[in-house]
Amino acid sequence: MNEQMHPFKSPMLVTNGKVVLPNEVAGITVAVKNGRIDALLSDETAIQKWLQQHTDAVVLDAEQRYVLPGLIDIHCDAIEKEVQPRPNTFFPLQMALLEFERKLPVHGITTMYHSLSLGVGLSLRGDHYLTGMVDQIHEYRSKRSMIRNRIHLRFEVSYLAGMPIVEHYLHNNKIDYLSFMDHSPGQGQYREPGSFERYVMKNQGVNVEEVKVIVNDLIERRQQVSTEQLLKLSKLASEHGIAIASHDDDSREKVDEAILFGVSVCEFPINLDTAKYANERGLRICVGAPNVVRGVSHDKNLRAVDAIKVGGANILCSDYHPSSMLAAVFKLADEGTAALPAAVRMASLHPAQALGADSELGSIEQGKAADLIVVDHYDGLPWVTNTIVGGDIVYSANVRY
Repeated sequence: MNEQMHPFKSPMLVTNGKVVLPNEVAGITVAVKNGRIDALLSDETAIQKWLQQHTDAVVLDAEQRYVLPGLIDIHCDAIEKEVQPRPNTFFPLQMALLEFERKLPVHGITTMYHSLSLGVGLSLRGDHYLTGMVDQIHEYRSKRSMIRNRIHLRFEVSYLAGMPIVEHYLHNNKIDYLSFMDHSPGQGQYREPGSFERYVMKNQGVNVEEVKVIVNDLIERRQQVSTEQLLKLSKLASEHGIAIASHDDDSREKVDEAILFGVSVCEFPINLDTAKYANERGLRICVGAPNVVRGVSHDKNLRAVDAIKVGGANILCSDYHPSSMLAAVFKLADEGTAALPAAVRMASLHPAQALGADSELGSIEQGKAADLIVVDHYDGLPWVTNTIVGGDIVYSANVRY
């Protein structure tokens, strides 16, 4: 990961807040130095001593608001809508990236695994948009950033022609997370007859005859890809330390198959039995924050809260709606589904652990990167007042009255 760091950062104290640690909420002060958490200070004497040693420190008064680790979103394809907000309406990739990144600190997201689809045929059309955006993010993050921009490549397993692209990105360390998807009709997300066709017509603005062509092409392409070819990709990803996810598993058999491919994360299991079984097999289970906020799956599949209650889900992602991440965390806590530290772990420490980034990110602990958010409430809804990434305040907000 090529992320630039400021050579000299002002020390910082985040004080007077309710700090959400991995297992408790504590009234402590977070001391930041050189972009990292230098100390967790619990008494006034220790605070004053630290300030005497760091006379140039910036003091951020949290005003009794919550202080959380920055949220880590491992699956969000909203950047594709920033490029193509309507069918056949495209905006420049650099503009889309800059505008989308600016929105993320507002929602408390400090690490984003931008989810880009290759071969699904339902989002950005054409490989050149996918490759263009991957290259754009990779180049951009080597020069500047507000947050930690990372890349989640979503590979449609029916897309034989896309395999060389995946291999190229793996060999050149341009992606940070890989998922295997199968959006063919009759299984997974589209197991209900006609559901795939209805989605494509609505999402892409095509008619009945056009969608028939898409379906027939997808089924034909799926038959061209062998298990051996997918195993080759998964082995290459493993050699480069890239975590692999499955997607829309709808049965125990699908989970077993995914494990053969080296999968460690199960994204959006379709039903509760599959979610529980994936957990029993040692996979981490990722569910959508919009599902938690709305209380229902937009595809009438598994309710995320039902899985969370029985230990069948341990990671939250925004899926397609970044503002749902923080809202889902506090809704789980407010409704008693999970204690606040446990809910926060689902959006910070657990995703970091799943992708092998937890030595650096995911929790407020000494030595880790100082990615922090300060959270206030209005009418029961959380909103971010400050976002800190690597010790830099990248976002700060207040109300006019």
